[in-house]
Order: sequence, then structure tokens, then C-alpha cells
Amino acid sequence: MRIKLDENLPARLVGVLARKGHEVDTVLDENLAGYPDEAIWRAAGAEQRFLITQYLDFSDTRKFTPGTHPGILLVRLREPGGQRLLEAVSVIAGDIDSWAGCFVVLTDHKIRIKRPS
Repeated sequence: MRIKLDENLPARLVGVLARKGHEVDTVLDENLAGYPDEAIWRAAGAEQRFLITQYLDFSDTRKFTPGTHPGILLVRLREPGGQRLLEAVSVIAGDIDSWAGCFVVLTDHKIRIKRPS
């Protein structure tokens, strides 16, 4: 799957995701760091990339309706330090292909998936 990794996630995730067969671009590598969320969203959509982020601005499923975009993984951990983020996303990296077009929330204890209707 084609993935865009937001600036609020560890860059080390690029290698983890690539080893699972994903093609990963990062907001930092594309010089989009600090840009408004709308610009990040437009870039992900234009490139048909599944967005992985921690920003709650992407949590509104009325605005980001499943099936109207390539997909979003919103990572919401209680203690989102770099190592913990790396571990959590690494565990689910192989499942991302099945989430195309979905809105997915990853927490410490569960994964919630809203699929296109």
C-alpha cells in the first residue's frame, strides 16, 4: 500500500512499513512539516496514500467519510513516545493493506475500523 507518514510519527517507521511491502513517503521528506492539516490531506489524497497520523483533526468521520479517501490510521496511545509508537504501528503494519478506504483508530488496547458503507 502507498502510505504517507505524518510528521508526528517516528521516521524509523518508514523502514518497518517498507519491510512489510508498503511504499512510504513522509511529510518531513516532502517539506510539508508545519503545513496545515488540510495541505497534508490534499497531498495524501493527490498521491492516493493511506495517511498515518496522531492529529485529532483527522478524527471527524463526517469530514473524512470512509470510502471517500485512501484511508486514515489515527494512532491514539496513552503515552505516545517514539519507541511506543514504533512498537504499536509495527504490530499492525501487516494489516494496513486490508484497510484501504477505511478510518482506523489504534489505541493501547484495541483497533476500531470504520469501513466504507
